[in-house]
Amino acid sequence: MTFTVAVVGRPNVGKSTLFNRLVGRRLAIVDDTPGVTRDRREGEARLGPLRFTVIDTAGLTEADPDSLEGRMQAQTDRAAEAADVTLLVIDGRAGVTPVDQHFADVLRRLAAPVIAVVNKCEGRGGDDGFFGAYALGLGDPVAISAEHGQGMAELYEALAAHAPEAAIEDAAPRDERPLQLAIIGRPNVGKSTLLNRLIGDERSVTGPEPGITRDPIAVEWSYKDRPVRLVDTAGLRRRARIDVKLEQLSASETLRVIRHAEVVVLVLDALVGLERQDLNIARHVVEEGRALVVAANKWDLVKDDRAMRKRIQARLGESLTQVRGMPLVTFSALTGHGVNTLMPKLFEIYDLWNKRVSTGRLNRWLREVVGEHPPPMVEGRRLKIRYVTQVKARPPTFAVFVSKPDALPDSYCRYLTNRLRDAFGFDAVPIRLLLRAGKNPYADRARKRR
Repeated sequence: MTFTVAVVGRPNVGKSTLFNRLVGRRLAIVDDTPGVTRDRREGEARLGPLRFTVIDTAGLTEADPDSLEGRMQAQTDRAAEAADVTLLVIDGRAGVTPVDQHFADVLRRLAAPVIAVVNKCEGRGGDDGFFGAYALGLGDPVAISAEHGQGMAELYEALAAHAPEAAIEDAAPRDERPLQLAIIGRPNVGKSTLLNRLIGDERSVTGPEPGITRDPIAVEWSYKDRPVRLVDTAGLRRRARIDVKLEQLSASETLRVIRHAEVVVLVLDALVGLERQDLNIARHVVEEGRALVVAANKWDLVKDDRAMRKRIQARLGESLTQVRGMPLVTFSALTGHGVNTLMPKLFEIYDLWNKRVSTGRLNRWLREVVGEHPPPMVEGRRLKIRYVTQVKARPPTFAVFVSKPDALPDSYCRYLTNRLRDAFGFDAVPIRLLLRAGKNPYADRARKRR
């Protein structure tokens, strides 16, 4: 039985990029020029254990049926009508346009389900488009970055809900996909030594001279039968101290590695402690939404280890208030002492970073915490928090629907974030709390069920 998925949307929203991502190779031409794709293009796609036929289509436009654009539109219409599921792709950075809304209304009349896919959501640039997609009336949108491969797990879950059993193979467990692990830090703290110690081979050049590593060094490795892709990076110095073009390029590559990592190990020199530059790097990792573990190297040379541990943890708590309970792992990469504690902690944080909480549990939690500490009054009326849902993991991201989002103070947002951590065990990973106006997006659906 063939399971068919059509990819439709306005011109230049990333349909062909998503098509290439799903088929695993560059079959469709991708360019910034709108209207590159004119005909339907089919390919055999794979997304986790899901196997299906994906159809790339021309951009949705309104045109005279006899014109070239009109004939292209007819091909797109036929693809959507024949598909088992249609993906309406939206440009998250541009937001939901009237054209998107128009074609969502058209597609909603089809018998097959339609999923709103918000592309270009790397970083946080697509947040407005993502939340605007709720207004399309197509259910929960899926945030992805087709170019960078982000959000594919969420897209799989959305498609698998409509796929026949025959389209889903016996899948490899999720933890058999390589963990994307980046090792970062200031120059000469022992990043390359740590990589060599973990894999048991002199893969990276090491030495007392700072700045030996220039290009990111990626190594495919396995820890207790779990594949890991380790990336050693160039040391990051303060921007004011970078005056050589080659070092600037190395620093840019390191920042790129952070954006594509899942878990980041920030290596410190335990003899120096936690410096301002270390904190700047840690803040950048957290702002990118990556899971972070702080690792103090050269711990065997520390005279008063208890005092040093207390000092580092206190400074982490004071300076990284947005991530409570940041783990600290101590070891000596040179001797290997304590290195065996690092990987279990990394996988523990990785699992938290991927954690999801059901909407029902979240809203029962919301009633409890709002009852204990209601939101403040604004202009004589109390703010109402109507609904909360987790819109994505990696990192855990929650949409909170509030009567007046701009009026909810930061202190109350911190209260909600800390209570989320307490209730669902989200210590040590970044949490994103996104405030949005509007009614409960599921209220109409609930009324229809009655």
